[in-house]
Amino acid sequence: MRSLGECRCGYTAWLYTVWWWEAGGCVASGESQQAQQNWRYCGGQIKLWREEAGVSRQELAGEAGYDYEYVKSMECGRRRPTLRLLQVADQLCGARGKLVAAHEFLKPEPFPQRTQQYVLVEAEAITVQWYEPMLIPGLLQTPEYARALISSNCPPLDEETVDERVTARLKRQEKLTSKPPTYFSFVIHEAALRSVVGNRDAMRRQCDHLLDAGKQRHLSVQVLPFATAPTAALSGPMVLVETADHERYAFVDGQSTGALYSDGDKLSTLTQRYGMIRMQALSVEESAQFIRKVAEEL
Repeated sequence: MRSLGECRCGYTAWLYTVWWWEAGGCVASGESQQAQQNWRYCGGQIKLWREEAGVSRQELAGEAGYDYEYVKSMECGRRRPTLRLLQVADQLCGARGKLVAAHEFLKPEPFPQRTQQYVLVEAEAITVQWYEPMLIPGLLQTPEYARALISSNCPPLDEETVDERVTARLKRQEKLTSKPPTYFSFVIHEAALRSVVGNRDAMRRQCDHLLDAGKQRHLSVQVLPFATAPTAALSGPMVLVETADHERYAFVDGQSTGALYSDGDKLSTLTQRYGMIRMQALSVEESAQFIRKVAEEL
């Protein structure tokens, strides 16, 4: 049974969360609602324990090696409380492990909220048709490219989240060699090949990786040159998926939102667009030559 003090603490944290939410507080983008709630509740608990122990925010910041505003943002739930802050707060406030225990519920999610539904569908796919206008498709990214891309997120992600998301992206790539094999068709706009992510050496290695991936019999890589790109290619990325149960989905990803469609009209429209884009792309053989040429020019 919890003590009256613990109940009062929990109730006060709830009131604090309601106040913060109604006051228009903001959190890092890409996190699920549950993750954001965990941040706010944990931050509220740190603040309550700190005040109960008579520890100022400046004292906590100094002991943890953070600046005042950084600690404030974690207490307000705008940032995920770090393990370091939890450990220091637990010790200073005499929480006897209660604050540190919260870290289990604060681990970063492996995928941004906008892509979580799609990733589940992708795992069940028997065919994947993917068009990317500006970036190398996630399933074809080298670890170097993936890390450079994810670590340059705006607003920036902490290192633990970067590591978790890079690991999750590379784990997804096991789908490329799973059995029975999944059929993959990738169309990549020339802009994605010429946009330097990381540095030029990293992009050359990324091009080499595309050439190696394209040698697999169940996977094709085609390039859509600037000169032949239709207007439909300017509308953004898309992925068409068919599962083993012959359910069809289309995923459209944006800067801060993603949508997974299964209705017939939307699937028909996106399938037609993909077909038009692929018709204007180079053949597999021509694409390989084009990628080699781009790598030499980097």
